[in-house]
Amino acid sequence: MQDKTLYTITIFSENTVGLLSQVTSVFTRRQLNIETLSVSASAIEGIHKFTITVFCDEETINKVVLQIDKRVDVLKSYYNTNDELIHQEIALYKLSTTEFLKIESVELLIRSHNARILDINENCVVLEKTGHYQETQDLFEELSKTIGVLQFIRSGRVAITKSKIERLSDMLAELDKKM
Repeated sequence: MQDKTLYTITIFSENTVGLLSQVTSVFTRRQLNIETLSVSASAIEGIHKFTITVFCDEETINKVVLQIDKRVDVLKSYYNTNDELIHQEIALYKLSTTEFLKIESVELLIRSHNARILDINENCVVLEKTGHYQETQDLFEELSKTIGVLQFIRSGRVAITKSKIERLSDMLAELDKKM
């Protein structure tokens, strides 16, 4: 059995109703759990970009991407490993203000994790941390041990390739040449 790797799948499409359901069904049929999912407009006008992470082997990820590419509304999909991407997540932490202020060196905690305070009032403090999964998880674990976390949320991965231009741009340029 092959080792499982975290792959990031990038899907380019028009903003079509029901496409997310079609895409997630590909993962469900293969009994793959989606780790993170993020959808937004891309740098190309009228094109949306799905960013999905999943643990699997290379043979499976190849099949998944090929199946996603067959969808009518999908322009193109690709997969990458972490080494080929620049990626981040954002996490928000809601803490009790009174407990937060009891920490001996609040400033050191925030600086050491490159976090920032988004809101502070008499009831709660909301911190923001941007980084890779493990960095946001480390802060969560430290806060949980020291004062307790009232609420926690982490976004899906946002990622761009390290290549000079978006892969879809290359594909679209090739199509223009053929026409």
